[in-house]
Amino acid sequence: MKACIVGAGAIGGLIGARLAAAGEAEVSVLARGATLTALREHGWRVRHGDSLLERPANASDSAAALGVQDLVVIAVKGPALTEVARSIGALLGPATLVMPAMNGVPWWFGTGVAALGARPLESVDPGGTIGAAIAIERVVGCVVHMAASSPEPGLVLHKMGEGLIVGEARGGRSDRVQRVADLFTRAGFDVTHSADVRRDIWYKLWGNLTMNPVSAMTGATGDRILADPLVMALCHEAMREAAAIGRELGCPVDQTPEDRSKITAKLGVFKTSMLQDAEAGRALELDAIVGVVHELGRRLGVPTPSVDAIFGLARLYGRVHGIYPKG
Repeated sequence: MKACIVGAGAIGGLIGARLAAAGEAEVSVLARGATLTALREHGWRVRHGDSLLERPANASDSAAALGVQDLVVIAVKGPALTEVARSIGALLGPATLVMPAMNGVPWWFGTGVAALGARPLESVDPGGTIGAAIAIERVVGCVVHMAASSPEPGLVLHKMGEGLIVGEARGGRSDRVQRVADLFTRAGFDVTHSADVRRDIWYKLWGNLTMNPVSAMTGATGDRILADPLVMALCHEAMREAAAIGRELGCPVDQTPEDRSKITAKLGVFKTSMLQDAEAGRALELDAIVGVVHELGRRLGVPTPSVDAIFGLARLYGRVHGIYPKG
């Protein structure tokens, strides 16, 4: 199998290095800037505890140079996805699968949901550009349960987690997704082949919806957010609103916000990915994590006052600090 990683940050770098080390796929990476330079000079590098995984990397900034792939793993931040979708055409052949290993709700999530109609989700696919470039028939849905960071270009620090949930975007199980699942299993990941990956995506979003933007705005680690009863009252109400949306979408959440917070508390002191982005001055992934819930509430007629408050505050914070678009 030929597999190309698009975006070699924390998650893309971890996936690419593991696949390269397993030796069962011809792995390449589409990157640019300092990350491309680092990959060409040092190859894949993943540090986990005291161990360092290193493998040579076939890295390029040209999709045409890498050619048609069997599997394309997209691991960029949400704000970069529209440009990525326009640039990867040369990687896509008739049977190429595309697996977005990204945070939040993906561009294809509303496809086939009668209550949403045919319009794309504008918060994650403005004008339907991404959906036009990457047909849903290619998509392998994915949920990542791993904690990693990239302290410098081309280097990944893997903290914890090996989990990947994969499944057909339209639901059900298939032989082609099973082949992808087997490939990642042999690379050392804990893989679940889900028959309803949309529901898995929504469940993870439901957990990230509040902690991510609140941490970015306040600079607080997860333990401090969980310890503040006023903040958690707002967060839990937003989660109840998102659960109501999930029921309308066929993605029910069988858990209370309070129970989910108890699970999150087991992580101890941690920085969310959005807090790490805010501290580094990187664009916030607000739209795919919070803005899309605001949009879905409007389109489904589900009131979301707490979600709206969090989104509005986080959006304003991002605009003031130059890490979220002004218009």
